[in-house]
Amino acid sequence: MRVPLPYRVCFVCTGNICRSPMAESVVRAHAREAGLDGRVEVDSAGTGPWHEGDGADHRTVAVLTAHGYEQDHIARQFRAEWFDRLDLVIALDSGHLHELRALAPTPRDAAKVRLLRGYDPDADPDTPGGLDVPDPYFGGTDDFEQCLEMVEAASGGLLEAVERALAAAETAETTAAPSTTERGGEPAAGKEAV
Repeated sequence: MRVPLPYRVCFVCTGNICRSPMAESVVRAHAREAGLDGRVEVDSAGTGPWHEGDGADHRTVAVLTAHGYEQDHIARQFRAEWFDRLDLVIALDSGHLHELRALAPTPRDAAKVRLLRGYDPDADPDTPGGLDVPDPYFGGTDDFEQCLEMVEAASGGLLEAVERALAAAETAETTAAPSTTERGGEPAAGKEAV
């Protein structure tokens, strides 16, 4: 049986210096703790080019460091051609969600785009902006701390969904392997967005 490729998740905010690198660091650490290291790859990007080549905002770095998270980040802009290699694209607010879905080349790619707080069981989807992680850029340390709390609250649900998708992919590959091998074809990837 072929081992499935890593499940690839990209977090996207506006400039890729505050929210998305924070989410990348937190989810990478939690994936490692959950034993998913090597099975899940996480990275991040921004919807715009404003900070390409820069490191994460110093306040993001300070909050992550204070809470024991590692980060090594260089900002970049999300590209439409990345959809093909990604399993899940996580938007940090509804504005990013709409931009990314509009950028998606196919309906299947658009379906890969989800809101991070959609994985937080305590987030209120019925409140305007209830699934958004507010941009802390123009705020202070408290805003960055609040951002981290929201990211952490959603990371468990996100990783549970990723684990289910990995299990489904492995089951699909096991089931598909005999029939595709008999035809001389490649086993289907079987990965679906969660």
